[in-house]
Amino acid sequence: MVQKTRYIIAAELNGKKIGRCRMGIISDASSDSIHPFIIENIETDSTLITDGWRGYNGIEKKGFSRKIHVQKTNHNQEELLPHIHLIASLLKRWLLGTLHGAVESQHLQSYLDEYVFRFNRRKSAQRGLLFYRVLESAMQTKTITYEELTDHKIE
Repeated sequence: MVQKTRYIIAAELNGKKIGRCRMGIISDASSDSIHPFIIENIETDSTLITDGWRGYNGIEKKGFSRKIHVQKTNHNQEELLPHIHLIASLLKRWLLGTLHGAVESQHLQSYLDEYVFRFNRRKSAQRGLLFYRVLESAMQTKTITYEELTDHKIE
């Protein structure tokens, strides 16, 4: 049986174009999981465009405004939040094409982080700075041991 992992996507809109995005794994689709992701990744006073999911309820009390898009029919879900569906589609294509779908849930957040890094720099004017940014990010990231990465003890 395939184990599915829930993840959440936030995308910045610049007019009708997608700006930066953020992704994270969530344990469930409740407000207890969704709200911390929003608070950590989205600037306060931003307007959130969401579907009618109840997990977003109450986010207004935490400094965000919310615009709800409700789909009247169930025919084409991609029309509801097209930018999010595009990012999810590109992510799935990348995971299947690059990793051939061999992604374990324990490593998924790392793959999401890599995808977000690449996506957010897709139109970078100064490509030479990308290596610098990778090194900068590596220096600020906690070291992961082989044992933590693989769940195997070295004897």
